[in-house]
Amino acid sequence: MKDYKAADIRNIAVAGHSGSGKTTLAEALIYKAGASDRLGKTADGNTVCDYDPEEIKRKASLGTSLAAVEYNGLKLNLLDAPGLFDFEADMQEAVYASDTVLITVSGKSGVKVGTEKAYKAATLLSKAKIFVVTKVDDPDANFYNVLTDLKTVFGPTVCPVIVPVIKDRKVVSYVNLIEMKCYTYDAKGGVTEVPMPDSEISEKMDYRMDGLVEAFTEAVAETDDALMEKLFEGEEFTRDELVKGLHDGMNKGLITPVICCSDITMGGIDMLLKEVCLLMPSPADCTPPIAYKGEDIEEVPCDTAAPVNAFVFKTVADPFVGKMSFIKVMSGTLKSNSEYKNATTGAAEKIGKLYTLVGKKQTEISSANAGDICVAVKINAQTNDTLCEKDIMSFEKISFPQPCYKMAAKANQGDESKLTAGMARLCEEDPTLSFTQDAETSEFILGGLGEQHLEVAAARLQSKFGTAIELVPRKIAYRETIRKKVSAEGKHKKQSGGHGQYGHVLIDFEPCVSDTLVFEEKVFGGAVPRNFFPAVEKGLQDCMKKGVLAGCPVTGVKAILTGGSYHDVDSSEMAFKTAASLAFKDGMTKADPAILEPIGTLTVTIPNDNTGDVIGDLNKRRGRVLGMNPAEEKGMTIITAEVPEREMQSFTMQLRQITRGRGSFGFEFVRYEQLPANLVSEVLLEASK
Repeated sequence: MKDYKAADIRNIAVAGHSGSGKTTLAEALIYKAGASDRLGKTADGNTVCDYDPEEIKRKASLGTSLAAVEYNGLKLNLLDAPGLFDFEADMQEAVYASDTVLITVSGKSGVKVGTEKAYKAATLLSKAKIFVVTKVDDPDANFYNVLTDLKTVFGPTVCPVIVPVIKDRKVVSYVNLIEMKCYTYDAKGGVTEVPMPDSEISEKMDYRMDGLVEAFTEAVAETDDALMEKLFEGEEFTRDELVKGLHDGMNKGLITPVICCSDITMGGIDMLLKEVCLLMPSPADCTPPIAYKGEDIEEVPCDTAAPVNAFVFKTVADPFVGKMSFIKVMSGTLKSNSEYKNATTGAAEKIGKLYTLVGKKQTEISSANAGDICVAVKINAQTNDTLCEKDIMSFEKISFPQPCYKMAAKANQGDESKLTAGMARLCEEDPTLSFTQDAETSEFILGGLGEQHLEVAAARLQSKFGTAIELVPRKIAYRETIRKKVSAEGKHKKQSGGHGQYGHVLIDFEPCVSDTLVFEEKVFGGAVPRNFFPAVEKGLQDCMKKGVLAGCPVTGVKAILTGGSYHDVDSSEMAFKTAASLAFKDGMTKADPAILEPIGTLTVTIPNDNTGDVIGDLNKRRGRVLGMNPAEEKGMTIITAEVPEREMQSFTMQLRQITRGRGSFGFEFVRYEQLPANLVSEVLLEASK
């Protein structure tokens, strides 16, 4: 692959709702550009971008893949992102590294939540956007209904550019509104220019075409005062004016073109590639990214002659190649066999070999210029790190959703070290995964964005690192406490020849507000010598680790040593420690013990229309709603509630179902409260297993 300058590069993320045809579209573009000798199919598991075994098995994209192809003197870096909500991190990475986002919309199902998420992600990062309506040749597709839907949801910036001509519910040709020409495609994707459609095709066709042309020219005119004046004077725009207006409008966020195509018959794919070359901004056209240099902020122009500044936007843990770091070069020329400074860690990063990818196919390159995307292997940098040649500066980091769905991961005995090492690699690859060991239950906790997310992580752990795990519901860290004041006695007396063992204590137990044991002594007359007080306290502290009901740690207990007795010869620290433990068990049993459950504060952001359903669901989960406030995002509400942690296990999936993926939440522990009596037997049964 030759050396490309920034003006000849197009970085394109392909995003959208799951099932809207992202990978199939990417496959068609790769095939049409000549980078693949066959047109693969997702259903057959032979596409260029979905090459991971889990992707082939599930027939869906589970991670962003890179396909760098050459077309008409340009380098197109296609980033095929997953549409499943559980793998949102990869979509965010792809959008961050791109300059334009192709948002696929199914001609059958129209605008979905994934469409809105992709559009929102692109808008937040000021990326140019194009809607690509796929599957237009499906009998159930309706392009013009989808176009109306797009305008309704995303506003007047939506601008048709390539539209289908439909007769008897079948696409017979495609009209390019820039060229004002019509094309038809044969079964092999061959293209032929045909006359523009008229009323013979459909009675509504003339009227519809007039409306489309008017909407198209008005959108272009909005980008430039001179064009607007020309429109008012009734003059027609030249092709160059239309192209420039669309190009500038996309780059400024004023226009979102709509292009239709058929991924299967290849209808319109050649025109889509043509518009990619003409309309999409290159890295040199885009607003320079902001970098933080100490307390200063400065723009970093996409200049090959400038010092190297590069951003690691994605990491892949490959068991054969090693760690693969996907890098976007912001400025300068990143070279193989060179050393750069990691702005995040301050350490030196030695770049060995550099590659460009077409799916899993790797091609070694010697360098990558400003604006380009490449892959480095076996470097220490993590996702969101910045590599610098001279001045230390950092780019804005990618914002990832926090893990909200958690399960316990059980490995075979002896595989714990392999489990920890393998999960560390997978967490490097996916920032939305978390892996910790619960200090209370000693369980390994795997966190992610949903059930499928954790299932894929477990499958990859086994296939990549040879460690099998079982995902089970995690244990809740309950506590035990007492509810009334009691007096208890503990006597340890043992004679076995020689010195015996003797310890005797009288202890009052009472509830208090404390996470740890509160110990006091009120012994009079030397009933228990002072030097045995620490042993008594130590015995009680040990017992606090395991209560008498479910074996949970004990909290909120105050112990007052009031008396006892000792033996001049047989008494020892061990004897008094044992006596204290006997007193503790006796006292806990008599002091009306209770089980406490953890309570957390839930902050959930949802569409206004779903507030009633979510509040109803929280009530079923024994939640207490504390308040509702409008969110910064229009049409969204923030609900704050206190909910028992026990009831949160299935909340992630339920919220996704209620809001169709639009909702999000955070959950933080705040305190412990007494478990309702009707649930105590259930908890005791769980503890006995």
